[in-house]
Amino acid sequence: MSRFLNRFQRLRRQLGFGLALGIMLAQAPALAVETPSRIPLRISTPAVADDWHARMWTVFRDSLERNAAGEFDVQIHLNATLFKQGAEITAMSRGNLELATVSAFDIAKQVPEFSIFTAGYVIRDPAHQRKVLGGPIGESFYRTISERMGLRILSPIYLGTRHLGLRTTRPVRTPADLKGVKLRMPATREWLFLGSALGASAMPLALGEVYLGLKTGTIDGEDNPLPTVRAAKFNEVLQQIVLTGHLVDALFIALPERLWLKLRPAQQIQLREAAAAAAAFNDDNRLREESQLQEQFRKQGLTITTPDVEAFRTRVRETYAGSETARTWPKGMLERIQDTR
Repeated sequence: MSRFLNRFQRLRRQLGFGLALGIMLAQAPALAVETPSRIPLRISTPAVADDWHARMWTVFRDSLERNAAGEFDVQIHLNATLFKQGAEITAMSRGNLELATVSAFDIAKQVPEFSIFTAGYVIRDPAHQRKVLGGPIGESFYRTISERMGLRILSPIYLGTRHLGLRTTRPVRTPADLKGVKLRMPATREWLFLGSALGASAMPLALGEVYLGLKTGTIDGEDNPLPTVRAAKFNEVLQQIVLTGHLVDALFIALPERLWLKLRPAQQIQLREAAAAAAAFNDDNRLREESQLQEQFRKQGLTITTPDVEAFRTRVRETYAGSETARTWPKGMLERIQDTR
């Protein structure tokens, strides 16, 4: 009897081991084909849903889904719901954000020589902007940004050509005609300097307060590209737009340098291609809208006037020439930019 029991116990142990081994072998193929997790790409933008700067991120995501299927997890956060405007660079440096568009003004805080792109009448038009920022001049600045800020610039994008909007109509031919005009500008030294260079009394005010400020007379005017005027509905509280064209503005698609260096070369190419597709979508649509808005605003009753742009250009350039801002610009850089054709 004892011999029978011993044989049964041995058989049971053998069966138990065999079952465990069978389970492990059955699981092995599944483990062998398990795919790695996707790389998260959190995107933060202050743009509203119908802004081209918001829509372009869908183009970016779709490009990656076509060319790098399953490799990236693109998460788009609009309306500054993830990080408020201006906080994106800090968020990327802390590892809390992977992608954003940053302004020349924000970059200039850490790379002062980049303030050359915040100055009035340096870039002539969108075509000139593409050649400068998409060529050797842009690349030399992007290397400096990478070294000092830890940001990789993937592509510049067109923000728009900035003009003046006034809450009441008045003759504006030269900068002297803006004397005493309370002109809203974003609250940084570079922006306020530009407003003063135009001949106005520059006042800092958050973008979200501009509509009410125009309506109540707290401010007399604002400076923005025409698509921004439409998106923010400033045209409802403006009576005149003065086509100064004083700043051909840009934003820059950027991600942390340390993330860039972790990517495979093929993934880096895919990200650049996605950024280029997004930039082209934004630029084409923004330029088209700009060409249409002057007539739309006229039909709505706004007065559209063209000043003596050369008088504005001369005053702005003279004001910058002797400024502390201009002293940070690399020697000969202004001439190189203006000679780019």
